[in-house]
Amino acid sequence: MKIAIVCYPTFGGSGVMATELGMSLVDHGHEVHFIAYKKPVRLSDVNENLYFHKVNVPDYPLFSFVPYELALSTKLVGVVKQYSIDVLHVHYAIPHAYAAYMAKKMLKEQSINIPIVTTLHGTDITLVGNHPSYKTAVTFSINKSDIVTCVSKSLKEDTLNQFEIKKEIKVIPNFIDINKYIIQQDLCVVENPIPSEKFIVSHVSNFRPVKNIFNVIKVFYNIQKEIDCKLLMIGEGPEKIKAEKMCNDLGISHLVEFLGNTNQVEKNLCHSDLFLLPSSTESFGLAALEAMASKVAVISSNAGGLPEINIDGKTGYVCDFNDINSMTNKGISILNDKKTLELFKENAFNKARDYDINKIVPLYEKTYSEAVKITK
Repeated sequence: MKIAIVCYPTFGGSGVMATELGMSLVDHGHEVHFIAYKKPVRLSDVNENLYFHKVNVPDYPLFSFVPYELALSTKLVGVVKQYSIDVLHVHYAIPHAYAAYMAKKMLKEQSINIPIVTTLHGTDITLVGNHPSYKTAVTFSINKSDIVTCVSKSLKEDTLNQFEIKKEIKVIPNFIDINKYIIQQDLCVVENPIPSEKFIVSHVSNFRPVKNIFNVIKVFYNIQKEIDCKLLMIGEGPEKIKAEKMCNDLGISHLVEFLGNTNQVEKNLCHSDLFLLPSSTESFGLAALEAMASKVAVISSNAGGLPEINIDGKTGYVCDFNDINSMTNKGISILNDKKTLELFKENAFNKARDYDINKIVPLYEKTYSEAVKITK
């Protein structure tokens, strides 16, 4: 099958998942075409079955803002026609599903009926999509898709509650390649045969306000008063500079490392003991799943889909996103009890196995086949 995937090409969860999905589909024998304004950060070198098509948006003085949807829909039409694409898989309702529908209408004028699979990831629903300026367009785009999927039960409920959706929504969760993490665990032992004397606490995100990285620092600040530990902050984003200043003001800069973005987060997580993710909203919680696959106990908020993967009292704990005291106390209780720490780590890894890519990709393959049948 020939599949075109439209996604954001950044380090965000939706872009990472779309890219990993596409590369896995190539391994399954499909031909995959990525379409975005730049090459996705996780995309490996293209080959005879893996393509990247850049959306070029000309700078035209008439427009105050770049008309990306127009350029994207035009590019979609060209790629579908040139490569005889079987199905469009778009990640995010706005602008991708909207542009895909416009491309579908243009192609139909040329007797080409292309099915659209739209995957909802979270902020396209809970933040951007629910804004009055976009809500009507988001609702329209979802209902005009041939098949709609989303990444968690929580996100499905939010979508149905906030929008007038006429389509059935299938839950297909995010995923990880568990084998990659198993290999990295073995490498960690070789690279660092003598464990660190300090416990390692970690956090991975895009450092946006919804990730509450200041709460991460506050919880760590409290934990380090009781336990010898250090903090790894992995990622980049708008609140990084303020976070660095906060660490300096608290006198803990020597215990905190800001590592920036990475394509191999498992290399940093494999040494960690405790992962903090106090997000105020989180449709799935890919960073938590990556930590769990790295055998790391997790303390997360109870927002969105997080309780679906981080099982309270088994793989870690869930708390209200702003409950600093509870997160602190539970973090200390885990690190102070070696037996509990090891049990949570093992439970986290076993739960992560449920989300292995080899279990999830066939669900998308089945969805593509259903979409093609619908439009025939």
